[in-house]
Amino acid sequence: MFFTYLRRELRRRRKAALVVASGLALGIALVIVVTSVSAGMGRAQDKVLQSLYGLGTDMTVTKAAAPAGSSSERPRFRFDAQDDDSGGEQSSDRVMVQGFQTLAGSTVGKVDAQSGVADAVGGLSLQVVKVSGAFTRGRFEQGESGGGQGGRGGAQPSPQGRVEGGGADFDVNNYSVYGTDVTKPALGPLTSSKITSGRTFTTSETNAKVAVADAAYAKEKKLKAGSTVTVKSTEFKVVGIATADSGDAAANLYIPLKRAQTLADAKDKVTTIYVKATDSQRIDSVKSEIGKNIPGTTVTTSADLADTVSGSLSTASSLAASVGKWLSIVVLVAAFLVAGLLTSSAVSRRVREFGTLKALGWKLGRVTRQVVGEAVVNGLVGGALGIALGLAGAYAVTAVSPTLQAQLGGGGGGEGFRGGFGGPGRAAATRTLDVALTAPVSLTTIALAVALSVTGGLVAGAFGGWRASRLRPADALRRVE
Repeated sequence: MFFTYLRRELRRRRKAALVVASGLALGIALVIVVTSVSAGMGRAQDKVLQSLYGLGTDMTVTKAAAPAGSSSERPRFRFDAQDDDSGGEQSSDRVMVQGFQTLAGSTVGKVDAQSGVADAVGGLSLQVVKVSGAFTRGRFEQGESGGGQGGRGGAQPSPQGRVEGGGADFDVNNYSVYGTDVTKPALGPLTSSKITSGRTFTTSETNAKVAVADAAYAKEKKLKAGSTVTVKSTEFKVVGIATADSGDAAANLYIPLKRAQTLADAKDKVTTIYVKATDSQRIDSVKSEIGKNIPGTTVTTSADLADTVSGSLSTASSLAASVGKWLSIVVLVAAFLVAGLLTSSAVSRRVREFGTLKALGWKLGRVTRQVVGEAVVNGLVGGALGIALGLAGAYAVTAVSPTLQAQLGGGGGGEGFRGGFGGPGRAAATRTLDVALTAPVSLTTIALAVALSVTGGLVAGAFGGWRASRLRPADALRRVE
């Protein structure tokens, strides 16, 4: 009897039911779109942070950079004068540790031994300045404007210099080299790039003369797997080409850590320690413990880096998290109230019907259950419509994929960028990443929509049930008269 009466009443009052369902549908659709867009922005932010950190890295440990303008940051090059004054081709490389002061290699083991640390690996960030050309009876000295800052994704503009006591025709090229621990390939900046040609390092190549080149740098220098590059008179074979997943690569060239230490005369030294925590919930406590037990270091987490990301991505994320969330709540509350008031109003128009049923012996509970049942069905219909509208909206956002910009650097947490490729010495330098926005819809979001539709139906049923409970058999008689 219950379902028969329910089906008859819903069919007879299709327009009123559609109005109630449509109100709930709009609110639920908005929740789905806002939740999905927020999830998409979360993915975009993770992608940006991945471009800074590398996969699997929860934090980095570094030491403050050397004071800006120190003489150690201004490499000097001396060339032999040509006896015949006819000039001759000469070249000189200067390999420098970039960005941070070095840490003892033993610090990696100390960090790895900290409670809550699953793994730790060291890396060495280097800057190579190469000067080549024909010089006659003079000495070339690099000026301060050349700087020791490393290239990211390609060679940097040539530093200024001068030749004393002679003439010269020379070229200056600087590029970045990163020494990576090949025995632990799951950590470090190379993990944020994908090998698109050749191969990556093997765990046995700890001191091999092999290199992996960034794709942008390889294209500029016409390198490919099998090519050779020379760094400070050492010839390296390029075994692979790596393409950054997002933004610029961490370095132009990657080589085994021991080889990098030899080139920079920095035996058993690292600039950055990449750390993976045993549990994401312990990151803050691990950070605190490392900072306490290993003084003089700076521990930077992904949360610290997130604070330095600005641009349209950051603005949109803030709007989605604040305005979008509260807008969804307001619209849902309004939809629930409208559904409840419309249901209550519909019950008031059915006074004769319910009054007659009560006069015929229907109990109050039976009338109330009938009203609540109709409201719940309306809520479920609204939920179905809302899910359809929400999925369409999320699909539209993903199909359009609007581009958001994330500006990196210039913030207080910049010293953690790429584990040594930002740093206080480069805090003012800002680079921009373009990130495509998507709106993924998860099963959790669908379940939330279903729960909201049922809740909306129950709220509407509560209003209608309350109104039906106040009807008396005499109401029907007065209406008949």
